[in-house]
Amino acid sequence: MKILLLGGTADARHLADALHKEGLSVIYSLAGLVRVPKVDCQLVVGGFTQFGGLAQYLTDHNIGAILDVTHPYAQTMSSKAVIAAKEVGIPCWRFHRPAWQQEEGDRWQDYQDEADLLAQLAGCRRPLLSAGQMSEALLECILQLPSVERIVWRTAVEPKFSLPDNIHWIKAIGPFALEDERQLLVDHGIDVIVSKNSGGAATYSKLEAARELSIPVLLHARPLLSEAEREFNDTEACLQACLAAWGKASTHFKHQQKSSQQ
Repeated sequence: MKILLLGGTADARHLADALHKEGLSVIYSLAGLVRVPKVDCQLVVGGFTQFGGLAQYLTDHNIGAILDVTHPYAQTMSSKAVIAAKEVGIPCWRFHRPAWQQEEGDRWQDYQDEADLLAQLAGCRRPLLSAGQMSEALLECILQLPSVERIVWRTAVEPKFSLPDNIHWIKAIGPFALEDERQLLVDHGIDVIVSKNSGGAATYSKLEAARELSIPVLLHARPLLSEAEREFNDTEACLQACLAAWGKASTHFKHQQKSSQQ
């Protein structure tokens, strides 16, 4: 049985390699906008429009199950996975790493959408935007806030539009060290951080630095997703469940192939 693993995260690479080593047939899919990792299993880059859509790809490639290990904010892909799996009649499971939890000393506040973000940025002078790609229109709206003097914007992918002089863009991919994050905040006079609640350790150090410096953090609330058949937030539990359910199916399929060839 073939498993389509929707990836783009460190957890996805770990699970893809682990399942492949256990003998399961895994196809690892990612957008490839930031970088294309080295994995031992089959790799599909660039989405499924090139194949006529996800449901068509599932049918044409005889996929038996989907494991969604995309970023917690990849709402569109996660929703499409659930819909396509139901359409062709296969299971869709999901792993998303746990959200960060507020600790003593943290000055966190959730925001729901762009309008909410703009309202909460009122009064801030130098925000660090570390919530990924943002539209040109949103950046312009932030710059138009009377209190904002300058924006520091950090992303893994270069902006698709030109930036004014009062936006300082930094290209960077985690993991980030605490001392580097602390220095970044001090050097640029950051007085608020805007981030997604991505979870995991790779970018958590900015929150530790903010806690030390008593800098407020605005966290984009995680999106509500279409419910998957099974959901996990622990990689080992997810791996063992996949092996228990799909490893047997894979072994049975290989046994059938071997018998038909004798």
